[in-house]
Amino acid sequence: MSDLFATTTDQQLIELQTDTYLIRHFAVHDDLISLIKAITDQAPFRFMRTPGGKRLNISMTNCGDLGWISEPAGYRYAKHDPSSKKPWPKMPDAFSQLAQQAAEMAGFKNFQPSACLINHYQQGQELTAHQDKNETDLSQPIVSVSLGMSARFQIYGDSRNNSPQEIELYDGDVMVWGRTARLIYHGVKTKGGIPHPKLGLHRINLTFRAV
Repeated sequence: MSDLFATTTDQQLIELQTDTYLIRHFAVHDDLISLIKAITDQAPFRFMRTPGGKRLNISMTNCGDLGWISEPAGYRYAKHDPSSKKPWPKMPDAFSQLAQQAAEMAGFKNFQPSACLINHYQQGQELTAHQDKNETDLSQPIVSVSLGMSARFQIYGDSRNNSPQEIELYDGDVMVWGRTARLIYHGVKTKGGIPHPKLGLHRINLTFRAV
């Protein structure tokens, strides 16, 4: 097994809700961070703005065939980084392998991610309840990898007005959801997050999608 994955005995698969899974201790921090550094050297983190002009709460970048962007025209996927006008950095093979193996462990076979959104959180930053719905193929799951300080993942279900189920995520944990849960409303909070020995009060999140 690749060094990017924890040993099988360390991994723990938990079904949180129907078609929504948590895999504890799946990803290994150090090798992933070095790959992320190479990506951000080419396409640095930046704060995008909503169509209404509001700055998003967290900074982000992308790798893969397509990258998710927010601009005055709306939310969409683009082949080129709007800052550099160059293609997004290639998705490392290790990223694809990580996403595919996590999806398969959660029961989603043949997942082929074409985009990886990389989010950078500092303590206190959050993502409010939202859906991942800009992808054309909603039959494919979402795979979300947590690195760095801990954060609370919030599952609202079919409405952002529901009271959320909250799950504490730690370095190396992976969330996978799809099928009946593909369009769940979900959010992330980092207030009170536990620092990471190397990243401190910083959290990196890799979100893999088939676009």
